[in-house]
Amino acid sequence: MESTNSKIILEKLINFNSTSSESNLDLILFIQSYLESYKIKSEIIFNEEKTKANLHAIIGPSEKPGVVLSGHTDVVPVDGQKWDTDPFKLSEKANKLFGRGTADMKSFLAVALAMVPVMVKKNLKKPIHLAFSYDEEVGCLGAPSLVDHISKYSIKPLVVIVGEPTNMEIVNSHKGVMGFMTSLTGLEGHSSAPEKGLNTIIYASKLINFINTLYEEEKLNKNPIFDPPYTTIHIGTIQGGSALNIIPKKCSFVWEYRYLPDQESNNIIDKFNSYVTETLLPEMKVVYKDANISTRQIAHVPPLKSSNDTEIENLIMKLAKSNTVKTVSYGTEGGIFQKKDIPTIVCGPGSIDQAHKANEFIKITEIEKCEKFLIQLLGFLEQD
Repeated sequence: MESTNSKIILEKLINFNSTSSESNLDLILFIQSYLESYKIKSEIIFNEEKTKANLHAIIGPSEKPGVVLSGHTDVVPVDGQKWDTDPFKLSEKANKLFGRGTADMKSFLAVALAMVPVMVKKNLKKPIHLAFSYDEEVGCLGAPSLVDHISKYSIKPLVVIVGEPTNMEIVNSHKGVMGFMTSLTGLEGHSSAPEKGLNTIIYASKLINFINTLYEEEKLNKNPIFDPPYTTIHIGTIQGGSALNIIPKKCSFVWEYRYLPDQESNNIIDKFNSYVTETLLPEMKVVYKDANISTRQIAHVPPLKSSNDTEIENLIMKLAKSNTVKTVSYGTEGGIFQKKDIPTIVCGPGSIDQAHKANEFIKITEIEKCEKFLIQLLGFLEQD
């Protein structure tokens, strides 16, 4: 199959600004309409506000175990990035396709959709599921309801293929992600008398220093199959204060850790909370009795763990013409499927090195590799 159809659909997908802060409904309705043109019914699973949605469709015999092609429809923002082209218009140069989402991960969606005309003509003995989610980039918020929906079917899928960019290499394990927002409340006052107030920025810095201490400890617990080979901790944003001459009453920061699959997910946050309640908050309350520190979880992406189901892994490796499996440090929706006891691997076109940055691109050869992989997959699904 030529990559022309995939490029046409990718161009349409890139045109939708499906940044996580925006609605993805127009994109989802476009996909639904496209599938309807081939007489394929799809189900839409809305969020509570009905501003965003997942989509699920089955091509082939739904009463048989099949293969799920899983991908997210949202992309990260382009704010503050210097692009050479319009990020929401597909452009081509030197056998590369540029645009927000080309690598992460609209190209996989485009190839899957471009293969639909082929799928409907095949005499599939096992079905293909298309499972497209919302808000993966802000903590995999849409995937749980999508996975719950698929799990309600009496027949469990054989395997889920999450099409995140892996250069079409097979990934069977990745780290988990825990994200938090920590907010501090102190006592404002005039900066000429710091001792009469409680400066939350100073105490936030103490918390961040403690987090960095935890990070240094984690570097001693290594698993060499990952890069970096340990749990990482990261401070993403910090906000506090209102003016130079006002003691800041409020300060907050957003942080995360990406933990190894064999580690306890709450290990770091438990240590953090103990430091807050036993050490730092009592210190603050000596100065101001109503001082407060609160931390809320804003994201949890479960890890993907290596499966004992080597038969499934060997099948995907054969279809992808790959002899090895890899691990990655970024998170995917794969662990959410795996928690429902559905075998899951990650394999998709493009490189994660191009994701989340200006002038994001995918090589056309990656799209072609993905098309060949799906053709091989359809051949397998035609077999009894």
